[in-house]
Amino acid sequence: MSIIYNPQQYKLADKPMENFIDPDEIHEILKSHQNPTLDQVNEVIAKSLQKKRLSLQETAVLVNANESEMVEAIKEAAKQLKEQVYGKRIVLFAPLYIGNLCINDCTYCGFRSSNKKQERLTLGKQDIVDQVTALEDTGHKRLILVYGEHPRYDAKFIAETVKIVYGVKHENGEIRRVNINAAPLEIEGFKTVKEAGIGTYQIFQETYHKPTYEKVHKKGTKKHYDWRVTGLDRAQEAGIDDVGIGALMGLYDWRFEMLGLVRHVNHFEAVYNVGPHTISFPRIQSASGFEVDKRYDVSDADFTKLVAILRLAVPYTGLILTAREPGHIRDEILQYGVSQIDGGTNIEMKGYTSHKEEQDLDHEQFEISDDRSLNEVMEELVDNGYIPSFCTACYRLNRTGEHFMEFSVPGFIKRFCQPNALLTLAEYLEDYAPANTKVKGYELIESSLKDYEDERFKTKLIERLGKIKNGERDLYF
Repeated sequence: MSIIYNPQQYKLADKPMENFIDPDEIHEILKSHQNPTLDQVNEVIAKSLQKKRLSLQETAVLVNANESEMVEAIKEAAKQLKEQVYGKRIVLFAPLYIGNLCINDCTYCGFRSSNKKQERLTLGKQDIVDQVTALEDTGHKRLILVYGEHPRYDAKFIAETVKIVYGVKHENGEIRRVNINAAPLEIEGFKTVKEAGIGTYQIFQETYHKPTYEKVHKKGTKKHYDWRVTGLDRAQEAGIDDVGIGALMGLYDWRFEMLGLVRHVNHFEAVYNVGPHTISFPRIQSASGFEVDKRYDVSDADFTKLVAILRLAVPYTGLILTAREPGHIRDEILQYGVSQIDGGTNIEMKGYTSHKEEQDLDHEQFEISDDRSLNEVMEELVDNGYIPSFCTACYRLNRTGEHFMEFSVPGFIKRFCQPNALLTLAEYLEDYAPANTKVKGYELIESSLKDYEDERFKTKLIERLGKIKNGERDLYF
């Protein structure tokens, strides 16, 4: 099976490793779709519920829909679409900061080169082993490694740290997938990192509005807009077809950024016949030495709305919500389409072994708002009927890039990812969960098994759950 994309044509033609964002065009589209009617909003929603990606014009209709009845319709549709495509599973991961040296001077970031209060540190091999061991001992199986932008953190260094992480095995613990959030590389550099066995490579544009981009990135390699916006093109050219994009909400008008993200999706479809695996949409949080234009702050109401719109705009793209957001916001927008969250998060350098009671912004990139333990997050998910997942099956079975889309579009996410989620949940319950969480978790598993009409498949799943109880690990479909 091969996915047929129908990317739209915009003013700047989609060409490999060339800028595709025309800010005037995005502004024109936003302006021309102001004050939509409820019928127009419902028409766009109907297209999305057919699991078709939205155009910039259709997305503009939704971002300009401000009447309460329209917003409620958007959110209800997002809930429905998420259930249809993703089921009840929520993938969990943790960030691990490897080094905070940085040559860039980004006004919103605690790592900015001009911030002399930031304590600079690069983890050595034993430091990485210690941090990964601590994460494994709580139950984590998926990490994203984060690096400042500095010559020391070149492709070879990134690849070496990835191999160290994969090599850490403690009791039943192991990291089965390592994602990367780091600077854009040359094509050869991306090839080096790919050979280390990474999962997704994330590069956030931060803002797609070039004048704002140049204003907030004062110096360093990151100051060059085109180099960054084409970074994941080079990853694709190197064979990394599993990529993640994102915008930092609050640098510029969130409506513009939403259309920028959808335009980026269109670019990948047009040039590489694949969509991004994930989209991130973090809101700016306080950081050591940061300077931010408060005019573009994103309210809670707009933030929850934009997540619902993203789900409708890109039905098959994973949406990542981080611990920047407080628990009550995370709980609300899980309904609207989020498919991945972090849990038990600590972004301080060596933070997973320091056990500090309070955050120290001079030792981390920004302030987080949700510092619950992994088990606290797991238990709340279970209480709300979600299936926490540490599944990494797609990456071991080469279901990435275009192949991932082939499996996800017909509903394989729900058919295969949900049972794989149940298997990884059972692993967690056996190896790490307190007694109360274990009871609740197995009640959820039993309840979920009732949903399977295919008795043969259900029998296979029950057999594998039994094997996990008997000590086997890493079973998946």
